[in-house]
Amino acid sequence: MGWAAKENGELLQLASNLLFDAFITVDQRLSYQQDVTRFSIAVVVLVATRNKIEFLLPLAPELRTVLGEIQPGKVYRIGV
Repeated sequence: MGWAAKENGELLQLASNLLFDAFITVDQRLSYQQDVTRFSIAVVVLVATRNKIEFLLPLAPELRTVLGEIQPGKVYRIGV
């Protein structure tokens, strides 16, 4: 999709414009640096000891539940 060089605000705007429901990230600062309420997308922050797949996989069941209940403009934290 050519999004690798985009900054957080641009990423949120692109995802919102393309009608994504959620933006899933491990960047715990994103919700403090961006006004998520400006976008028609929810942000889900995965919080783990390390950002490696073996640490993130245990968060999958909670992520699945949260994705069924998300609301645009809100931030959800999983794993805290």
